[in-house]
Amino acid sequence: MPVANAISFDTEVVQHAPDLYDYAAEVPTIDGFDSVTDDDLARYQEQGVIAIRNAWTKEEVQSALAGLDHLIAGNEPAFQNIQFRADVRDRLETLTFDERLDAARRLLYFTDYDARLKAIAHKPQLLALLERLLGAPARLFQDMALIKPPQGREKPWHQDHAYFELTPQTRVVGVWIALDPAGPENGCMRFLPGWHRRGIFSHFQLRDLQICDAEMEGLQLERVAAPLPPGGCVLFDSYIPHGTPSNFTASRRRALQYHYFTEAAQPITAAERVAIWGGEENGVAC
Repeated sequence: MPVANAISFDTEVVQHAPDLYDYAAEVPTIDGFDSVTDDDLARYQEQGVIAIRNAWTKEEVQSALAGLDHLIAGNEPAFQNIQFRADVRDRLETLTFDERLDAARRLLYFTDYDARLKAIAHKPQLLALLERLLGAPARLFQDMALIKPPQGREKPWHQDHAYFELTPQTRVVGVWIALDPAGPENGCMRFLPGWHRRGIFSHFQLRDLQICDAEMEGLQLERVAAPLPPGGCVLFDSYIPHGTPSNFTASRRRALQYHYFTEAAQPITAAERVAIWGGEENGVAC
């Protein structure tokens, strides 16, 4: 489900409530793909998320960062699918590389333009684990790079399936890979374990396409954080509510996110997706 290959600009940042991402525990991590057990797979089915450290080597992480730098610098003219902060719209061409790196917020559908980033998505151990989770060979259908520079904005609470033009029954696994240290202060992932079994939440166009804040308030004791070292990852169900707060540090938090399904996936139209997930469009109040 590709989108237009064109440079775009983010909306203006609106700060989130201070306690919207407070949490009570952390997701336990497994040491490497080869250590994932049947019990871990059962925990994934129950909680909707598992975390793995040492999933990619230091060399693979550095290769991925070099691939992102190459694309963000504009060194691949055929690739334009980068979203920048709104405030650089009128001065993008005057930015230094470091300024451009800190202005970039998201890259989309880049694996066909950089072999290093494609290799991360097709690591054999990852694909083998995804097949265990999905019950059939996994197919990559979406690739993203998610960049939180110092003071970078949040990604509000949402379910990834609300963004996909796929039937609600289509099983999807997301893989979020840390390229920098991802901690609580610079915007590591937050999840609501087990909530993937609660079904569909209405989504609203507020600070982003998101679940209404009121639905997510007061849940500190149920939320978990997933801090990760570079090369670590979380695998998560497309129905689990998750989000990332603003980056309140001086450190970048760069990550890759890939989504996988199987050949059994069934597409729907954009209108059908909105009819299922849309809040305002369906008369739901937020």
